[in-house]
Amino acid sequence: MKLRRLWNSTWPPLVAVILFLVLWQMATSLFHIEEWILPSPSDIAREAAANSSGLWEHTRATLELMILGFAIGTGVGLLVAFVLHYVPFLKSSLYPLIILSQNVPTIALAPLLMIWFGFGILPKIIVITLVCFFPVAVAAMDGLTRTDRVMLDYMRMTGASRGEIFRKLEIPHAIPTMLSGIKIAATYSVMGAVIAEWVGAEKGIGYYMMLQKASFRTDRIFVAIAIIVAISLAMFTLVALLEKWLVRYKPAGEDN
Repeated sequence: MKLRRLWNSTWPPLVAVILFLVLWQMATSLFHIEEWILPSPSDIAREAAANSSGLWEHTRATLELMILGFAIGTGVGLLVAFVLHYVPFLKSSLYPLIILSQNVPTIALAPLLMIWFGFGILPKIIVITLVCFFPVAVAAMDGLTRTDRVMLDYMRMTGASRGEIFRKLEIPHAIPTMLSGIKIAATYSVMGAVIAEWVGAEKGIGYYMMLQKASFRTDRIFVAIAIIVAISLAMFTLVALLEKWLVRYKPAGEDN
């Protein structure tokens, strides 16, 4: 039954992707589009296979940077959410500033971080952390405010302390919402790593893309884009599986 549900949810987007690639391949052949303008899917696949060893080195560098930044960004986001929820005065004071901070484009902030902290790993981790912490913090704070009021009143009546209510009721109740924010941060972490590598790096998918842009190797840029998409999908899927494992309960009518 589970395999059938998985297949029913998988085949429509899979067919759409295959159809898109077929139309893309036909269009490049039919209209004789130059490879440096828009390579065909077969050209991109050939380039990926021919340069697989070099691509793996760049991919591994991006993965290491992304995973570290994602872990730190998620931790910072959860910590910010817990502190602001636990101390309402801080939430009313700092929450608007956190929202305003997201109006500064990451690509504009990255060069400043490179100037302040050099070209090592620290400014790159800060970039990914800034990208990841916001969706996690907002989702966690939203989940913490949606605690079951009946259970909250009951625990207060039984004499539970603020800390006990926070640990035993509010955090468990907010886990599904937290994981929704973490799923968004998981995909954003790849973007953050690539942006950080654009500004300053010696290897990585972002660095690889900048090299290929300078030499007008459009096929290799598409290979890099395909790798970024694959990593993003893999990260999203891993967090979704974690969510399925952690959140066992579903209200009646949700299980299709």
